[in-house]
Amino acid sequence: MLNTIERRHEIVQLVYKQERVQVPELAQLFGVSTVTIRNDLNELDEKGLLVRSRGGAVASNRLTQELSLKEKHDANRGIKERLGKFAASLIKDGESIILDSGTTTEEVAKNLTSHHGVVVMTNGLNVAHSLLNAPSVEVLMTGGTLRKKSLSFYGRQAEQHLQQYHFDKLILGVDGFEKDIGITTHFELEALLNRVMCEVSREIIVVTDSSKFNRKGVHKIIAASEINVLVTDSGIPAEIKTALEDAGVRLHILDL
Repeated sequence: MLNTIERRHEIVQLVYKQERVQVPELAQLFGVSTVTIRNDLNELDEKGLLVRSRGGAVASNRLTQELSLKEKHDANRGIKERLGKFAASLIKDGESIILDSGTTTEEVAKNLTSHHGVVVMTNGLNVAHSLLNAPSVEVLMTGGTLRKKSLSFYGRQAEQHLQQYHFDKLILGVDGFEKDIGITTHFELEALLNRVMCEVSREIIVVTDSSKFNRKGVHKIIAASEINVLVTDSGIPAEIKTALEDAGVRLHILDL
């Protein structure tokens, strides 16, 4: 029987060859339990060697690969700073909001320092840290299991905690945005938590730079028509802009 390192190496080779693998098939192939295979896939996902999906995993490439938090922070940094500043202007004093984890929402948090009486729930450690400089903002954390790669919490505990609240607004970042599919992400448990965030919020505000359009992750969060407000830059494709306008989504397009 292969040891752990050898088995995980074989799993990576297999997923790149077949593009998709399933937990039961891998367990049978390597003669180990499904629990062991799930642990293997989770570890390989954390290292960016594959992307975890429902019941298995898919190959990691530039369309499906999830970048580390530092890589995300460095990508389109100037644009994200402008988008974050504008999105923060949509938040009124006294409102309760959710800030999803991520680098774009971190920029929103950095621009809440002069707000008063705002309550922020977040699953992002980086977001909470940025709010240390906002003396009049109350910060709540979802709790749950920490995903070190993205400094974000996820899991059933986080979902159950959120379901006890109702918020005025959700500020949501995205990994992928397609007109016909909607908003997607690479990590299944993040998608589940994001859906709960949408359910407990009166208004859904998506903030993303235009590089995320016509890209998709494996896991869908919501349809494009379910968004209330989109904040993006002038690189948004014309067909997506038209479709969102037809669906009644309010667009704020920054000329960057």
